[in-house]
Amino acid sequence: MTYNILISDPLSEDGIYPLRQAEGFNIVIDTTNTPEELAEKIKDFDALLVRSQTQVTKEIIEKAERLKIIGRAGVGVDNIDLDAATEHGIIVVNAPDGNTNSAAEHTVAMLMALARKIPQAFNSLKNQKWDRKSFIGVELKNKTLGVVGLGRIGAEVAARAKGQRMNVIAYDPFLTEEKAKKLGVEFGTVEDVLKAADFITIHTPLLKETRHMINKEAFEIMKDGVRIINCARGGIIDEDALYDAIVEGKVAGAALDVFEEEPFVDHKLLTLPEVIATPHLGASTIEAQESVAIDVSIDVVNFFTGGTVRNPVNLPSVSKEVLAKIEPFFDLAENLGIFLSRIHNSVIEEINIHYSGELANYDVRPLTRNTVKGLLKRNLGNHVNDVNAKLLADRFGIKVNETKTTTTKGFLNLVTVEIVTQRGTRSVAGTLLNGLGPRIVKIDDYVVDFTPAGHLLFIKHHDQPGVIGRVGTMLAQENINIATMQVGRSSAGGDAIMMLTVDNHVESDQVKRIKELDYIHDVKAVDL
Repeated sequence: MTYNILISDPLSEDGIYPLRQAEGFNIVIDTTNTPEELAEKIKDFDALLVRSQTQVTKEIIEKAERLKIIGRAGVGVDNIDLDAATEHGIIVVNAPDGNTNSAAEHTVAMLMALARKIPQAFNSLKNQKWDRKSFIGVELKNKTLGVVGLGRIGAEVAARAKGQRMNVIAYDPFLTEEKAKKLGVEFGTVEDVLKAADFITIHTPLLKETRHMINKEAFEIMKDGVRIINCARGGIIDEDALYDAIVEGKVAGAALDVFEEEPFVDHKLLTLPEVIATPHLGASTIEAQESVAIDVSIDVVNFFTGGTVRNPVNLPSVSKEVLAKIEPFFDLAENLGIFLSRIHNSVIEEINIHYSGELANYDVRPLTRNTVKGLLKRNLGNHVNDVNAKLLADRFGIKVNETKTTTTKGFLNLVTVEIVTQRGTRSVAGTLLNGLGPRIVKIDDYVVDFTPAGHLLFIKHHDQPGVIGRVGTMLAQENINIATMQVGRSSAGGDAIMMLTVDNHVESDQVKRIKELDYIHDVKAVDL
């Protein structure tokens, strides 16, 4: 059988070599299609390979009568309608690792150029000035590099920095002291990294929690004369705060490849001689472009020849009968994971998911993936999905265990999620109630009953008269209305919890003020 493959964005010939070499593939390269033309011709193709230019919309997918797989030569898949692809049984694959080396090398190049003022010296020489005194730099040897985000790229940068005889201190939400020792880096919190580093490099995804992570307050705790590198995502650094920190002399220099708004050509940062910048070139190498094309080409070949597809990004199909039974639990499973991720404060080492009741009779692996996705989403955002969740957990050294029992435990069905961390074990359990929908019915050893949706406040406190009243008064002062409240305690005068649903989002400064109340141990705001 011959499979027709359409390549609708420019890919290098070396990148599609695996397709050329495989038997049974008819390759058509046409990078000039309008959306209307693509919608018309897609019906004749079994696979579609794209980069970021082609928009694979729902309308195109609905006309794709033969299409079975879409390959994205790159990381992001926001130009592909994943829901439509999944609905039509089309698998989508990407290439998340193809640019790792290029991005790491670009970071190190920026680090060295920043330390030695190479771009500034070159510009001076181009202006026919032989000026050596103005461009005295600093050595990297024996300096401390702070790495915020020790994933694939961050770890590569750390390894290269050690080759320059730098000391490396790193933070990552999945990094333990044991892992840090194996990598030969010092383990620290974000604050530890910012305080200790002479150079700071950022390698985190852009999430709600990481937006403007490097802000005015962060600069204040850094060393005087610190240097900043960002080749990850624009928006992680507050660019106005960075400008002020450089002008005030707190920051000696910055090397930036990514920006909050791109193209980035008219910003006051570019007027500063201490700033060097490139136009988002982290993955712009011949090798990286070939690598991502090779990765998706191999996955396409494997898909049609019965091999393993390594980088799927949408949910594989299950039988309609099984889907009908487990689909109502999809949102509950993910929200249990999200909720649990928000109320713990340590590195996850193990995830245990237990299914009780009728669910034990079905293939619940899609629910397990959803739960793991919810747990990892806090730190990985859209980089984690239903398919790669367990793969990423394994990559971070997190064990995932799934157990089932037909015992009902008081509910027709019950999903219990437990995480094992360095600080102990935390758990949450949920079910579906007829007429009420998803409910969380247990947090650790406390029995509760609330809907996992909207704006939630989880408060741990000492069981003491007046605590609940003070929390209510504080929320009223902040103009935050309480919709529902659940309370529980281990014993009279012992540890207790409050679980509140409120009408609007609780800001971090408001959470801080609640924590300052007497007898309050911990406060977590969770939005579901």
